[in-house]
Amino acid sequence: MPLQLIASPQFYAVAIPAVLLTGISKAGFGGALGGFAVPLMAMVISPVDAAGVMLPLLCFTDVSGLRPFIGKWDLGNARTLIPAGIAGVAIGALLFPLLSEALVRVLIGAISVAFVSYGWIAAAPVSVHQSPSRLKGALCGALGGFTSFLAHAGGPPLMIHLLPQKLDRVRFVATMNLYFLVINAVKLLPYAFEGQISGRNLASSLVLAPLVPLGVWLGVRLQRRVNELWFYRIARAALLLTGLQLIHQGLA
Repeated sequence: MPLQLIASPQFYAVAIPAVLLTGISKAGFGGALGGFAVPLMAMVISPVDAAGVMLPLLCFTDVSGLRPFIGKWDLGNARTLIPAGIAGVAIGALLFPLLSEALVRVLIGAISVAFVSYGWIAAAPVSVHQSPSRLKGALCGALGGFTSFLAHAGGPPLMIHLLPQKLDRVRFVATMNLYFLVINAVKLLPYAFEGQISGRNLASSLVLAPLVPLGVWLGVRLQRRVNELWFYRIARAALLLTGLQLIHQGLA
């Protein structure tokens, strides 16, 4: 018996650009724009189904976008962020029946907006960077895993930790990609247990999957053409827009 698909044309009208944007973001900008995918899909299907459809696609995107960045990640950051992120996923899975997704979106959105606003007010030169703090990395990594489990919105906490370090853009993107490669794979088991990866959602993910390599290819090309100053401007602007979108979705 064939798997049933999500039949709504409105779903595919928003899902197609959402998946392309996710691939571009993952390969070109370290996931800076990826937080829009679930909110876009959630406009036409339930947020739970939107997250369930996106998780297999995110895993596929992680694998597809990994090759250009193998070995280029920052191991010091990765050793702090990834174990903390796994702990955050575990906490999210345990508290999932008790927590409001709307509240989490508002909180992480507010943190994102506050971070970008502070950066603009401070107007720190691009050449100035902050050394990584293991405590801050652990907190941001855990928060990223927690919010990633609830709404695939783990990008802002990692950017809050990584952007002030002024990493080379390739090392920044590679570190983000390695983190989410592990975190999204860890999320598969609790998502299946919670029923979010249903046959219907998985079939819809498979239909959208061919868009992933196209988005990754576009992202790699864009990443190579954007200079470092504009890269960080785009990343901060994306963080601000993602934060505002999360606040809007949470309040709505």
